[in-house]
Amino acid sequence: MKKVWSGLLLGLTLATPLHAADNGFSIAIVAPVNDAVLGRTIAETDDTNLAFVLVNGIKAAEADCSDQVYLERKILLDSAKNGLIISLAGSDWTICRNAAGQSIAVARLTRLRELFFTDEFSFGASKLPLVRQSGTPKFRSYAENAHWEVGTIQFATINLPADNNHFLAAAGRNSEYEDRQIANHAWLQRLVANATYRKLPALVLFCDGDLLTSKTKPAQRDGFAQLRSQLKQLATSYPGRILLVHDRADPSGETPGAIRWNGNIGALAVGTNWLRLSIRPDGPELFSVSNDGKNSSANSSANKKAAVTVK
Repeated sequence: MKKVWSGLLLGLTLATPLHAADNGFSIAIVAPVNDAVLGRTIAETDDTNLAFVLVNGIKAAEADCSDQVYLERKILLDSAKNGLIISLAGSDWTICRNAAGQSIAVARLTRLRELFFTDEFSFGASKLPLVRQSGTPKFRSYAENAHWEVGTIQFATINLPADNNHFLAAAGRNSEYEDRQIANHAWLQRLVANATYRKLPALVLFCDGDLLTSKTKPAQRDGFAQLRSQLKQLATSYPGRILLVHDRADPSGETPGAIRWNGNIGALAVGTNWLRLSIRPDGPELFSVSNDGKNSSANSSANKKAAVTVK
C-alpha cells in the first residue's frame, strides 16, 4: 500500500505548514460582491486573528472582464494584512464576451493566470507558501489549482465554475472543459493521496461550484458528475474528513454558513457575508462556522448570471 501511495505522490512537493496549529485556528472565507464590500471585508479581516483569508472569486458577475478591473482587484487583494488566497469563480471568466457578443472565456482565463497565479506565495502581507499544480509539467497551465497546509490540515483550490463546470453542449467547443477535467481529476487524486498517506485529519477544498449537488435539467449533461463520483470514491479510503467550500448557497433552500455532511464529505456554502471557519484538530468539534460579516444588505444581484463585455 505504501508503494501505491508513494507512486501517486511522485512529483508533489509539499508546502511547509504555516505553523503548528493543532490547538486550533481560524480562517475567513469571502465571496466578493463589489469593490466597496470587498474593501470593507478585507479591512474587517485585517483586524481579526486569522491563519489566512480565502477569497472565492476575483470579481462580481456584473463587473467588466477588462484588464483594468482585474488589476484593480489585484491591488485591493494584495493590500490585505493577512495572507490571502484566491479561488477562481465562473464569474471571473466563463461569462466574458467581447463587443460582438462572442465568448472570450478561454482568453480571459489565460489572462487571469498570468496576472494572479505566477508565483509560489499568497497575496497579502503574510506570505503563505503554495504548491501549484503547474509545477507538474503535464499540467503547467493550471496554476490556479494550489494547496498549502496549516498545522495538520491540508487546504486546496480547484477550478470548478459554478455554471455546470463550464460544460458546453455545442459540438467542438468543449476542449477547455475536457482538458480541465483531466487536470482536476489528477489534482483530486494527488490531494487525497497526500492527505491519506500522511494521515492528515482533514482536507478543505475551495471551489466555485457545488460539486456534490446536481442542479442540471433532465436533458442536460451534469458537468460535475465525473469528479463527484471520483471524490466520493476517494473518500471511502480516506479516514479523515473532506470539506468542500463553494460559492453562495442555492436560494431554493441551502443555508450559507451551515455544513451539511454525507459520511466524511461535507459542503459549506458561502453567502454575501464573510464566514469564519474555525478548526480544532484536537478538539471535540473539528469544524465550526460563524458569520462574522456585516454586509447582509450587500448587492444581491451579484448572484445573477450576466454576460460581461471587455471595455
